Amino acid sequence: MALLRAAAAELRRRARSSPLPAPALSSLLSSPSPQSPAASTFPDPSPLAHRRHLITLRRCPASASAFAPDLHHARILLPSHFSQALQLSTSPSSSEPAAKASPPPPTWVDNWIPEAARPYAMLARLDKPIGTWLLAWPCMWSITIAAMPGQLPDLKMLALFGCGAVLLRGAGCTVNDLLDRDIDNKVERTKSRPFASGVLTPSQGVGFLGFQLLLGLGILLQLNNYSRILGASSLLLVFSYPLMKRFTFWPQAYLGLTFNWGALLGWAAIKESLDPAVILPLYTAGICWTLVYDTIYAHQDKEDDLKVGVKSTALRFGDLTKYWISGFGAACIGSLALSGYNADLGWPYYPFLSAAAAQLAWQISTVELSNRSDCNRKFVSNKWFGALVFSGILFGRLVS
Repeated sequence: MALLRAAAAELRRRARSSPLPAPALSSLLSSPSPQSPAASTFPDPSPLAHRRHLITLRRCPASASAFAPDLHHARILLPSHFSQALQLSTSPSSSEPAAKASPPPPTWVDNWIPEAARPYAMLARLDKPIGTWLLAWPCMWSITIAAMPGQLPDLKMLALFGCGAVLLRGAGCTVNDLLDRDIDNKVERTKSRPFASGVLTPSQGVGFLGFQLLLGLGILLQLNNYSRILGASSLLLVFSYPLMKRFTFWPQAYLGLTFNWGALLGWAAIKESLDPAVILPLYTAGICWTLVYDTIYAHQDKEDDLKVGVKSTALRFGDLTKYWISGFGAACIGSLALSGYNADLGWPYYPFLSAAAAQLAWQISTVELSNRSDCNRKFVSNKWFGALVFSGILFGRLVS
């Protein structure tokens, strides 16, 4: 009780110098203790029983409350069971604004796309072309390895598959965001996406998805019948991939099946068939490559993934991530070497493949998995891995 009297005396002294409103003072002094009356006399003389908290009272400006207009902080030594009552009867000071994160730099979408179309461009990730590169490279590898010895690859096919990569990647992102909109608004990196932020409605997203698929159909119809069937079958993977993170710790493997379908389709568009000796190792290499880069990418969201209850290889591998992705990287390079050997590529293929292996080893050995920015940098650098492999296939085919 002596402490209560001391607290009341301190408040009266503060009130004389800078008056507090009567309601706030009375609510403070009348706040009941959660302890029993007997306990309030502190019969236990231990330090724990007499623990106190320094409670900071923050005065609000007159525009926000009935408090005096000047901002004032008073520190009062009170028993710990007062902390909740004081927090309820006080407000944060506007003199200490919360630090705001700096906005991201403007992209070409912000500078060149009309304002009404920007949410759709963001939905298709046109501002982040790395996903398109990662989808397009296996297609380019396959088309080039299918070229006749000593000749350049079919440029028309390269252009068609490049446009198809933009459209299919955009459609995949739209499906992903539609299904994950209730998760994205809980994850720091994704809460600004069009559906999670409320800029676009699901019905608008479905309409945009239909538009993208219609354009994709126009590209698919320019291929041979074998390729049309093979290409259409990939839609099952595209539509089901976003659900995998809810059921398995290996959604990155499923993404590998989806993102590297072009390794099958590119060869079929040229040859109207599949050669398992060449294409299956190439497809396997792409899947292993995806497991490397998307596991690194998933480490950006591992804390949020735990919070919302979704799964990833980043959570599955944990502290052993570098060992796992080193194994997948070695399998990727070995499969690429086998595919090139079975396709009779010339000697320039192997120096380029060695350079690609060095780039992959650099990623794995230097990535800081606890650093989101570094994970993203290493992830984006995979466009150069794909370019090195493509260059090796191109020059290897020209001299074969």
